[in-house]
Amino acid sequence: MSKLDTRSIEERLEKLEGWEYKDNSIHTSLEFENFKEAFSMMTRIAFEAENQQHHPEWTNVYNTLNISLSTHDAGGVTEKDFKLALAIEKLIDA
Repeated sequence: MSKLDTRSIEERLEKLEGWEYKDNSIHTSLEFENFKEAFSMMTRIAFEAENQQHHPEWTNVYNTLNISLSTHDAGGVTEKDFKLALAIEKLIDA
């Protein structure tokens, strides 16, 4: 999978509310009601990530989940990252 250029990344980000491009990755930060809700979402995302065999870089502190997506083999952001970001958005909206 080939790395996307900055223009392509920014165009795709227009369709993803709350995501931004920096440090060669796309990022979002999500806030939940409490730790249990944040952890539950992490679990749902983990199953999807495993299904896609593409895993996020993430951190969780209490009710906040920070997610960064980048395709390390390609050295930057690829279609794989946007596919997972869209799946994450669907899980959040569900």
